[in-house]
Amino acid sequence: MTATHANAPILVACLCAQWCGVCRDYRSRFEQARAQVQSSCPDAQFLWIDIEDEADLLHPLDVEDFPTLLLANGHEARFFGPLTPQIETLVRMVQTQAINPHAAPLPAPELTALVARVRAAHPE
Repeated sequence: MTATHANAPILVACLCAQWCGVCRDYRSRFEQARAQVQSSCPDAQFLWIDIEDEADLLHPLDVEDFPTLLLANGHEARFFGPLTPQIETLVRMVQTQAINPHAAPLPAPELTALVARVRAAHPE
């Protein structure tokens, strides 16, 4: 079942590149974080997005630091930027969004548009 943007689950998208060694090392930790989060927040949507394979999805934004995380609640971006590749940091960020869904979104229309494109390209 596909949720509307208004009631869409938390979106956690890791924007990486296959050639990036840090990204390759982080992937297993990202999957561990997914398992941890989904035990208490089963609707959270975790995506691994290769910025070269899906460059059109990200345009016009540039990702320069890896790993870069896009965290959204519903259709609103709550975090966009590099993240230390530690499971605990990611889990804490997602759990904070789950318990505080009305936190202020990032005031960036280009990120709201990115969330919409990611959700459209990767329906649940």
